[in-house]
Amino acid sequence: MAKKENRFIVTFKDGGQLSEEGVRQILVDTETGVNYLVWKSGYAGGITPLLDSDGKVVVTNAETDR
Repeated sequence: MAKKENRFIVTFKDGGQLSEEGVRQILVDTETGVNYLVWKSGYAGGITPLLDSDGKVVVTNAETDR
């Protein structure tokens, strides 16, 4: 059986699960190029599209930014 490629790749990670701030990550969708900001701490967390200074969604080419 062929290995399934991950749709999301982590391009940035900061913090730690045991720290007060939790873990912050930026994920890139390899199919659309959309960047997401992910935050998690304990049993809580959130995800939102990453926006630039004009309020537009940040899109990168995941293949060239690896």
